[in-house]
Amino acid sequence: MTTLSLFEHARARFDHESARKILKEKYEAKMLFAYRQGMWRAGPDLLILLSACTDAQLVILDLYGAPVQIDRAELQQLAMSRWQEQMTAWLIEYNDLQNQR
Repeated sequence: MTTLSLFEHARARFDHESARKILKEKYEAKMLFAYRQGMWRAGPDLLILLSACTDAQLVILDLYGAPVQIDRAELQQLAMSRWQEQMTAWLIEYNDLQNQR
C-alpha cells in the first residue's frame, strides 16, 4: 500500500465513524416527545418502568425531573410507537451507511 492509499483509507474510516456518530445523535434527538406537560425520551428505561407498573394513573418524573401525572397505558403506547418508528428509520439509514463503505 502506498502512503496515498493509506491516507485515503484512514480518511474513509474517519468519515464513516463520523457519519455513524451523527446518525446516532440524529435519532436520539428524535426519541424525545412531549406528553401532558412533560418531556419524555422513548427508550428501554421508560418502557420498562411503564411495563413494571400496574396502576392506570402514575406520577413519574420527566426528563427535567418534574413530576407529571400520566396515564400509564397511553404513555406506554406513545413511547413504544415512537421507539419503534425511530429505530426502524435508524436501521434503514444505518444499513445504507454500511453499504456505502
